[in-house]
Amino acid sequence: MAEFNISGRLTVKSLKKQFEDSFGLELRVYDGNKFAEGDSTLASISKIKVDDFECRSNMIISNFESKFHDATGIKVQIATLSNAKTEPNELVNNSFTLSEASSKFRPE
Repeated sequence: MAEFNISGRLTVKSLKKQFEDSFGLELRVYDGNKFAEGDSTLASISKIKVDDFECRSNMIISNFESKFHDATGIKVQIATLSNAKTEPNELVNNSFTLSEASSKFRPE
C-alpha cells in the first residue's frame, strides 16, 4: 500500500514525482486557475498555513482532493498519464480509490 506524507516544504515537482512513482497517475497542482510552477513549494503557493497530512492508497479520489485542499488551500486533480493503459491524459473518476485507479490506469 503506497503511503507518503505531504508537507508545505515539498516542491510541486517533487510531490508530483512522488505521486506518479506511487500510483502511476498524474497529480495536477494548481496555483489559482493555472498549473503551479514545479520549483514552487506548497507553502509558497498556498494562501493558508499548510498542514501536514498523509496520502494513503485506500483514499477515495474525491476525499483526497478535498483533504488536500483543506490541508493546503491548493486545488489538485488526479489524471491518467499520457502513456496510461486506457484513457490517457483524462481526469480520473472521483469514486475510485487511489489504489483502484492505479491498478486500472498505471502504464505497463
